[in-house]
Amino acid sequence: MSGVRIVTDSTADLPADIRKELGIEMVPLKVLFGSEAFADGVDLGPDEFYAKLAAAGSLPTTSQPSPAEFLEVYERLAKEGDGPILSIHLASVLSGTYQSAMLASTMVEGGADVTVVDSRSASWGIGNMVIAAAEAAREGRSKEEILEIVRKLQEETKIYFLVDTLEYLQKGGRIGRAAALVGSLLNIKPILSLNPGGEVYSLDKVRGQKKAMNRIVELIREDFGDRPIRLIPGYTSNKETAAELQSLIAQNFDVTEVRYGPIGPVIGTHVGPGTVAAFVFPR
Repeated sequence: MSGVRIVTDSTADLPADIRKELGIEMVPLKVLFGSEAFADGVDLGPDEFYAKLAAAGSLPTTSQPSPAEFLEVYERLAKEGDGPILSIHLASVLSGTYQSAMLASTMVEGGADVTVVDSRSASWGIGNMVIAAAEAAREGRSKEEILEIVRKLQEETKIYFLVDTLEYLQKGGRIGRAAALVGSLLNIKPILSLNPGGEVYSLDKVRGQKKAMNRIVELIREDFGDRPIRLIPGYTSNKETAAELQSLIAQNFDVTEVRYGPIGPVIGTHVGPGTVAAFVFPR
């Protein structure tokens, strides 16, 4: 095999059927409930995770893959063929996953061509890049052509997260305890996004979920104008709410493609159940 091979990590939230269809390799992060460790997307899927989270007495933690785990994948792919390897990962400011992949890429024997990309994104922001890269690889595109596709998506992708509770952000160190308490009492719904470097920041704070969803529509209008868009409604434990958001967006924009995107255990650990998101891309 001499084509470009695509590698990602589990925070891209790509289901196994999509990975299998497109030949995408996935290195999992881990979710830890006390002393129990689960490989994200391998031992624990979204449905099982949110059920386990609801029953847990304390919040889980997460950990990144080791360089050795990436090295095993890179060396196996290098033995299977002489084509380049393109490895696309969770924003480096959110996790050490990218750094583990970078270190592993320098350790592959035989000088294999491994390029590691900081997606500067998360969840289906990465997933969409990885799908586009894998489809381009299947078409026989070169590594440079695929990298250009990924860079364009990095620039054009917009993410709008609406969390149901501030508890998970507070416990993850994203906001202070006082802000979380006041926000909960006032039913304030923060609308979050990722800046160009991949850091989480607040786009706005709105009281009530319905108003927050309408505000997301306004933010999409500010970013995309009247251009046709592609949409991935993301969700943790509440697909019905994601469908409501999708319907609202479809009433206001020319949505040319919709793909629902469950948000997996690692990202779900940090945003919490009840989170919905709109991952938006120009057509």
